[in-house]
Amino acid sequence: MTRLIKYTFLLSTAFALAACNETLEDIAPKAERQLPARIVQTMKAKGMSKSSPVTMRIFKEEGKLEVWKAKTNGRYDIIASYDICKWSGQLGPKFTEGDRQAPEGFYTVRPAQMNPKSSYYLAFNIGFPNAYDQANGRTGKHLMVHGACSSAGCYSMTDEQISEIYAFARDSFKGGQRAFQVQAFPFRMTAENMARYRNDPNYDFWKMLKEGYDYFELTKMPPKVDVCGKRYVFNRETLDGESLSPTAACPPMSQPESLLTAYRQYQSQYDTAFNAALKAQSTASKSETIAGHQEARLVADWSKRRARGEKVSRLPPNIPSPTAVAEAPEPASTPAVAATASAYTAEPASRLQNALEAAAGEAQQQSQENAAAATTETPVEGAVPNPTPRPNTSAERTASVPAPAPAAGGQGTSLRRRIQNLFSR
Repeated sequence: MTRLIKYTFLLSTAFALAACNETLEDIAPKAERQLPARIVQTMKAKGMSKSSPVTMRIFKEEGKLEVWKAKTNGRYDIIASYDICKWSGQLGPKFTEGDRQAPEGFYTVRPAQMNPKSSYYLAFNIGFPNAYDQANGRTGKHLMVHGACSSAGCYSMTDEQISEIYAFARDSFKGGQRAFQVQAFPFRMTAENMARYRNDPNYDFWKMLKEGYDYFELTKMPPKVDVCGKRYVFNRETLDGESLSPTAACPPMSQPESLLTAYRQYQSQYDTAFNAALKAQSTASKSETIAGHQEARLVADWSKRRARGEKVSRLPPNIPSPTAVAEAPEPASTPAVAATASAYTAEPASRLQNALEAAAGEAQQQSQENAAAATTETPVEGAVPNPTPRPNTSAERTASVPAPAPAAGGQGTSLRRRIQNLFSR
């Protein structure tokens, strides 16, 4: 009897010790951690719910990832901004697998692209290459937003940051959002920044992205994104419901007249600010940018040789950008330029309301977004951790990645309905 009591005591002690050794991950899996109370309170104050739709914006040069959520009136407002821990490569798009470039463009994230068991703490695949990338022969895979603060083509956050970012996306999916948009830009596409890079080889690509950027700034709603003629097209409808081909010429298209009018007014203000910025920024400093496919191939070859164990330079090779300038202090804007830029960036509330209210009766019915589910296979991340961030100056540099997702679109609602709801509440 005494022996039985001792055995029972030892067994209960062992169970108690095992419970003490249980980790937090066993009790509360990292992928299910809730948003901090401070964020939940801010959402309530802004008229958002935890499960309302989400969209994200990335700015390379500023090193920021922003999370925006829909309010009860259908428009989006920023709810959180994070400093990107690391991104690799230079300003400019990703061209080829192995070039270490973090993508730029409009991407769609669906539930199957979320990875709660990532070796980089938590992750989601942004959907590169999308329809635009594929139409232009751009290659690569497993391009993520993830934790662990290491990057070789991804946007890497700290574990604490990705825990919150992941929770925003997870909660929106639980609320019924079928996909959210990730907009990745080289920089904030203001008149001053565009003027700085007006001679860059990537400028035409950035001007194309800027149209989508402007529609978001104008309406505070993610733009409807399609691809035809190897180009992005935003907030447009084909006539008679004609389908689009990413590589074929764009068919005749239209968009609500009031939205087009508002955009033209917005663009007119931008043109004035851009011309003013040209006069003030002739010597403005610039970040290093990728020079195109040729440099991408050089970097990809360097990556392959490094992976094989060959002796290579510490940093990838590069072709200096035609606009590469030694780092210098940014010249102070003149009062006239500052006033012009301020007029452009200010929210044109009354003008927008008048122009966009009329869109309710003018928007043409679009086809519902293709709801084909993305592959359910969990991606295996292929990025090689890179503890050294890519330098941005030419002098430093010369010392020296799931299945494709369709082009980003809306949230499964028609353009007509999205514009109708803009000022309905």
